[in-house]
Amino acid sequence: MLIADLDIRVIPRAGRSGIAGLREGALLVKLAAAPVDGAANQELIALLAKALRIPKRDITIVLGERARTKRVRIAGLDRDEALARLII
Repeated sequence: MLIADLDIRVIPRAGRSGIAGLREGALLVKLAAAPVDGAANQELIALLAKALRIPKRDITIVLGERARTKRVRIAGLDRDEALARLII
């Protein structure tokens, strides 16, 4: 089974949600949600699932649930394929 681990740098409370490219080896993601009660994490998973065209259940935050720098595990894709779908 293919698994991709991606380092992600999150900017909560942004004007709108979206992927903003790469910064220092991590995927930069802006989220409109505030980091309260897991809202930003839920929005991150939903945004990635939509961009990758995979179910939300295939995405897990494995490190940094309460931090701006996170490691996300994506099942069913390798790292190169995941990055290719996310960075257009």
